[in-house]
Amino acid sequence: MALALKRPGVLPGFGLSMGLTLLYMAFLVLIPLGGLVLFTGTRMTLAQLWQTAVVDPRVVAAYRVSFGASLLAASLNAIGGLLVAWVLVRYDFPGKRVIDASVDLPFALPTAVSGIALTTLYAHTGWIGRWLEPLGIQVAYAWPGIVIALTLIGLPFVVRTVQPALASLDQEIEEAAASLGATRWQTFRQVILPAVLPSLLTGFAMAFARALGEFGSIYFIAGNMPYKTEIAPLLILIRLEQFDYVGATGIGVVMLVAAFVLLLLINLLQAWSRRYQD
Repeated sequence: MALALKRPGVLPGFGLSMGLTLLYMAFLVLIPLGGLVLFTGTRMTLAQLWQTAVVDPRVVAAYRVSFGASLLAASLNAIGGLLVAWVLVRYDFPGKRVIDASVDLPFALPTAVSGIALTTLYAHTGWIGRWLEPLGIQVAYAWPGIVIALTLIGLPFVVRTVQPALASLDQEIEEAAASLGATRWQTFRQVILPAVLPSLLTGFAMAFARALGEFGSIYFIAGNMPYKTEIAPLLILIRLEQFDYVGATGIGVVMLVAAFVLLLLINLLQAWSRRYQD
């Protein structure tokens, strides 16, 4: 019985490709992160790590700001991103391509530039802030400014994740639901939302993970007040400037664990999305 000949691939064989992949990932990801964990393990005990990076009041306040603002911004993006994706998929209008391209602008725009722009707009002398100040609403140098900055940088993740799911949704299903007497809200809740929910949750998790590690856009608009508007990445920088390498590394390890958990959640959501679509 003749052996079937394998069709040669474009890339080199599995062994060479896997070796190059592992080497690439090791130098860029595994070795730096492994060094971070190794440094923490050799410089402090678990009790010291717990004290300096988990229960310290200033660190807890920074976690509260980072996780709380990131969660709120991702939630706002889940709603706004779904609406933006719906408009881009379902409607044709003048300037659609411009709006579609501007969704990806936070990917290309340096985060420090977006932070400066938002601060200029929402400061008490800015174009928007001057109208909010008489109403007693402070955005720049306060918690709302952090949420706005994180919402800006997280919007593309939700829009670009939900768009393919909406584009693949057959409109005849919606017409069939309407012909059976379903209202628009019932059609959205029972037909559209279940179809896009896996993609929407994936985009939400990606926006949350991206916001959690954001630094540049928040640095200028937050005000960076300890216990109020100080985020965890900024606290790491402050500890490094104070030559407290152990404390900075401890906070970094906590953020690293949170990032791994979020990445695991994103992979599970993506697997669920593929299984749902199949």
